Amino acid sequence: MAMPPGTCPRKDEAFDESGASVRFRRTRNRIPPPRLGPAQRRSPVRFHHQNLYAQVTNPLPERMVRPVDLRLVRYFLAVVDHGGITKAAQALYIAQPSLSQAIRALERELGVELFDRSRRQLTLTSDGEAFAGPARNILIAADSARAKVRSVRDLVAGRLEIATVSTLAVDPMADLTSRLLSRHPDILVNVLDPGSPAGVVSRVRRGEAEFGLVELPVKGDEVLQSRELWEQDITLVLPPVLAGGLPDPVPIEAIAAIPLVVEVSDAGGLPLIDHRLAQVIGNVAVECAHRQAIWDLVTRGAGATFLPRRIAETQLHGVVVRSLTPSIKRTIGLLFRRGPLSPAAAAFLDVAEVIRAERSRERVPRTPGQRGTGPKVRTRDRKRG
Repeated sequence: MAMPPGTCPRKDEAFDESGASVRFRRTRNRIPPPRLGPAQRRSPVRFHHQNLYAQVTNPLPERMVRPVDLRLVRYFLAVVDHGGITKAAQALYIAQPSLSQAIRALERELGVELFDRSRRQLTLTSDGEAFAGPARNILIAADSARAKVRSVRDLVAGRLEIATVSTLAVDPMADLTSRLLSRHPDILVNVLDPGSPAGVVSRVRRGEAEFGLVELPVKGDEVLQSRELWEQDITLVLPPVLAGGLPDPVPIEAIAAIPLVVEVSDAGGLPLIDHRLAQVIGNVAVECAHRQAIWDLVTRGAGATFLPRRIAETQLHGVVVRSLTPSIKRTIGLLFRRGPLSPAAAAFLDVAEVIRAERSRERVPRTPGQRGTGPKVRTRDRKRG
C-alpha cells in the first residue's frame, strides 16, 4: 500500500493507493484492509469482512457533507445538557459506547470536532459552541412540524376550504359546518362564494376548495366527482297581507301577479331557484344582493320570495309558507376532486352522511295509524294523492 512520504504508520494504520488513511482493528488474525475504489473514497464507508472492521477516516469535502440526522443532533444536545457521555447515555437509555459512536458520526457529518477530549471532562470546542444554538432551533422546529402533522392526522386541528353560492350558504352549509365544528372545534372552515355555480366548479377543479356545495346534477369527469346529499323543497314565502285568497299549494302560474323580492348576484344575474320559475316571474318589486335584507323585506310586507322549506319554517317569523304546484325540488350535493381527502374533508363528508341519514328518516311517510310529528309537506302530499 502506498504511504505518504515522511509518514510513520501506526500499528493499526495503513494507507490505500490514494494516500487515504485506513484504520482497522484485529479480533483474531491480522487481515490487511481492503483496497478502496473511487466511489468508496468519496464517503465514509464501513467494510465488514470476516473479523475485520475498517473505516475511512479522512474528512469529507464540504460539497459532500450530508444532511444532519436529527437523532444525532438530539444526542449531541443531551451530552451538552448532562455534561458528559455517561449521564447522557443514562438519560437516553442507550449504551455509552453507542452514544460515543453517534457523537463521532455527527462530527464526521459536520466535518468538525464538537468536543474537546484532551481533558478528563468533555468540553465544547468553538465549533461545538457555534453549533449548539442552531441545534436547539433545529429540534424546536422539527418538534413543531411533527406536532402540526400529528394534529392534522388526528384531526386535532386543520383547515377546510368549501365553495358554495349564497343560496346554499344558510341551508345546508350552516348545518353542515356547525355539526363539523361540534365534533372537531379546532378545525378552521373557510367558506368561499365564487358568485355562481360555474365559479364553484372552477374553484374545486383548480384545487382552491376541497369541496363545492352545489345543486346537482354537475357533470363529472376524470378530475371531479359528486355525491348526492338530499333534496330541498322550494316554497313561496309571503307576508300575510299577500297570502289572502291564495290556495295551498300555489299554482306557479299565479306567481306572475305576486310582487316578488328576488336576490341578485354581484354580477347582476338573477340566481333563480329553478328554471321553471323564470317563465312565470312577472312582477319584481325589489332586487337585493343581501339575503338577510330580503328576509326582512318579506316580513315587512314588501313582497314574496322563494326559499327552501327548512329555512322558511325555521328562520322567518310572521310569514306564510305555501307549497308550489307542480312541486319544485332541487338536489343538493358535494363536488370534490378524485383521490384521497384530507382528514378534515373526510370528517366533513362523514358529517354530511349523518345529516343525510337523519333527513331521510324525516321524509319517510307515516302509516295512517302512526302518530308523531312529521314535516308538513308530507301531510299535504298525502292529501293531494
